[in-house]
Amino acid sequence: MRVPVKWLRELVALPESVTTVQLAARLTEFDLKLEEIISSGISGPLVVGRVGSLAKEPQKNGKTINWCRVDVGPGHNDADGARGIVCGAHNFVEGDLVVVSLPGTVLPALADFIPGGEIAARKTYGHVSDGMICSGAELGVPGDADGIIVLADGSAEPGDDAIALLGLGDEVLDLEVNPDRGYALSMRGVGRDTALAYGLDFADPGDIEVAGVGEGYPVRVDDSDACPVFAARAVTGVDPSLPTPSWMARRIEQAGMRSISLAVDVTNYVMLELGHPIHGYDRAKLRGTIVVRRATEGEKLTTLDGTVRSLSIEDTVIVDDRGPIGLAGVMGGEDTELSKTTTDILIEAAHWKAPMIARTARLHKLPSEASKRYERGVDPDLPARATQRVADLLVEHGGGTIEGGLTVVGTAAPRAAVEMAIDLPSRVSGVDIDAQTVVEALEGNGCAVELDHASLAATPPSWRFDLNDPNDLVEEVLRVVGYDKVPSILPTAPAGRGLTTGQKLRRRVGNALAGDGLIEVKTFPFAGNADFDRLGLPADDMRRRQVLLENPLSAEEPGMTTTLLTGLLKSLVLNIGRGHADVHIVETGRVFLPKAGEVEAPIYTVADRPTDQEIAAFAAALPEQPHHVGLVMSGERIRSGWAGPGRQVVWADAIAIVQRLADVLHVHVEVQPAQAMPWHPGRCAAIVLDGVTIGHAGELHPRVLKAYGLPARVVAAEVDLDALIAASPEVGPRPEFSAYPVAKEDLALIVDEMVHAMSVQRALAGASPLIESVRLFDVYVGDQVGDGKKSLAFALRLRAPDRTLTDDDIRSARDAAISAAAESLGATLRT
Repeated sequence: MRVPVKWLRELVALPESVTTVQLAARLTEFDLKLEEIISSGISGPLVVGRVGSLAKEPQKNGKTINWCRVDVGPGHNDADGARGIVCGAHNFVEGDLVVVSLPGTVLPALADFIPGGEIAARKTYGHVSDGMICSGAELGVPGDADGIIVLADGSAEPGDDAIALLGLGDEVLDLEVNPDRGYALSMRGVGRDTALAYGLDFADPGDIEVAGVGEGYPVRVDDSDACPVFAARAVTGVDPSLPTPSWMARRIEQAGMRSISLAVDVTNYVMLELGHPIHGYDRAKLRGTIVVRRATEGEKLTTLDGTVRSLSIEDTVIVDDRGPIGLAGVMGGEDTELSKTTTDILIEAAHWKAPMIARTARLHKLPSEASKRYERGVDPDLPARATQRVADLLVEHGGGTIEGGLTVVGTAAPRAAVEMAIDLPSRVSGVDIDAQTVVEALEGNGCAVELDHASLAATPPSWRFDLNDPNDLVEEVLRVVGYDKVPSILPTAPAGRGLTTGQKLRRRVGNALAGDGLIEVKTFPFAGNADFDRLGLPADDMRRRQVLLENPLSAEEPGMTTTLLTGLLKSLVLNIGRGHADVHIVETGRVFLPKAGEVEAPIYTVADRPTDQEIAAFAAALPEQPHHVGLVMSGERIRSGWAGPGRQVVWADAIAIVQRLADVLHVHVEVQPAQAMPWHPGRCAAIVLDGVTIGHAGELHPRVLKAYGLPARVVAAEVDLDALIAASPEVGPRPEFSAYPVAKEDLALIVDEMVHAMSVQRALAGASPLIESVRLFDVYVGDQVGDGKKSLAFALRLRAPDRTLTDDDIRSARDAAISAAAESLGATLRT
């Protein structure tokens, strides 16, 4: 919500000593968070001038310019009592009052064309232009789109400060309004909170005397559930040629909207002022009674944006004898639109139920200023007063006449009182808050309070839909007292407790990943079929089975993710798109795996606490949620530089990081060749723990890289972290050190090409208790070993815990290793 500070000061008599910065800070403390302070940035001598003479001079390029002599007031004119200025616009004549930026004026809107946006005298078209006559676009104010600003005669004198005249020095607060504070999407709401924050009186613009309630334009409401209140009032004889008052147009522009015409601007101004959306119909285009009803399937409506929309039975519409003329609370219809010739206007102000508006706006992908307010809650007591306010402004500024009575159909439902113990705010906050402060805070928020000894009953005002239980009242009291008064006290931790084993081991894993040069990211845990398609997952892949959400944030991502790679690859695409060539990222998070049987979670209301049986039914439907570790890497693994050439990431890097995680958890995993999407079939390894595959690592498939628009040679890994932690001892095993020397033996074995090196290594390591370690250090394929064969060279390290090994011990262990590999895998010693 953009709040012009000058307008706000008309509603609340803030002391002049309160600066805009101080006001913003106080409102932020009051739960109206500041996004930014907006100002025009215009400075310097911007003045009013009167065009004394105007000579049209055709140019060789086909353009015609105006050579003007402009009186810009005492102290600014030259010796001849004016300034010479070249102007290319043609919407003004001699004698007109215009806005002139003299040399030294800074106009931020021209910064792309003039260094610093600073105006200077310059020679152009054969003259020295000693200033510039300004257009609305150059000043950021409403004005003729095809020309400069022409001020009303008598509104100012030459030399007057145009910055003050046009409100260019006004500052605007851009506030972030939480969804539960819809009332603050108006000057009325922000003004009330400002007055409460500073303890000042509030001039409520909603205090409007409504006249002539009775028979007005005929209205019938058939869908009262969606529309509890509908008000309509007619104004005739409005002069469509009259402009919007400059102060009103300026405020509308400052609030982030566009000035269009007097009639439309008045409805928008009242919406900004009171927070209640208004719609105006061209009364001459209406046919018969206005009816509020549900749309029928197949009905169509052309909305004000010129789009033909097919309506749903879920939509509430406003119709006349011809059919739909408006999509309730969202946007009006083109057939009854206010035009440049409209003289008779029917003003509508209705209260629409928030869920219906939110559903309709999303169904038709049609957000609007009106729907934004309705779906957050609009004061149901305002419709009659809002129509009266619009009618009064159209009479005052448009020359219209209020015709007939005010039609009001329906009444707002009364609010129920909320009971609260008077000491609840103190008990919740830890701050000593007396009963008088509690009552004054609630009354300041518009509540009617009845005090009864140790408790009170507060009836919320019509505009506060968020006040429904005692804790809501506590929040309002603390907002007035000041959240900064609430002490920050950490509870004392009970003795003998600390991090759980799982937490300790996850921190150990995090430290290891950081040490390997990976950057941790957190991604949204949502995915859809398009994500799985990009990963190339087969139709029967278990990772396509999702937990679907009842109300997803996006229709493209309707469920919880079953793999961390969906979010990691999106993050990789984002980083590469922003120019980062070498990206190594990791995520530790949960994946969500549906339970067998497609158990559907029940959805309960928030009206009552669920029973134990309902909680149990909900828990039974919760998915499995194991922790996974996922990583993706692209670019260089070792950076190139003065120390030498770098190295691109390879599939082995992903496997090495997974093995490193297993090592820090004191868990032994096996790495076996595998084929699984989204990995390259020849560069993919399965991570096996106790005979169970817990993840994969390797290089991504080229089709996956193409689907994501990624460069070649991207590697990735994903493993079940909970499985690794479950297999990890709480404290690593105490290593057994031998003080005796190690014996080194190297041997090369010839095996079939299809035999896995890991299988050979396992056979060698288990052949003798004297074999301390086995490491593969060379693989050879060629003529010397024959077709279909390969040579694997291993480094054996042998040691005994109680003695120095003899030659016989070493020979015996070596022979045992060769025999074990020969018996189990058909290996032969390469000589």
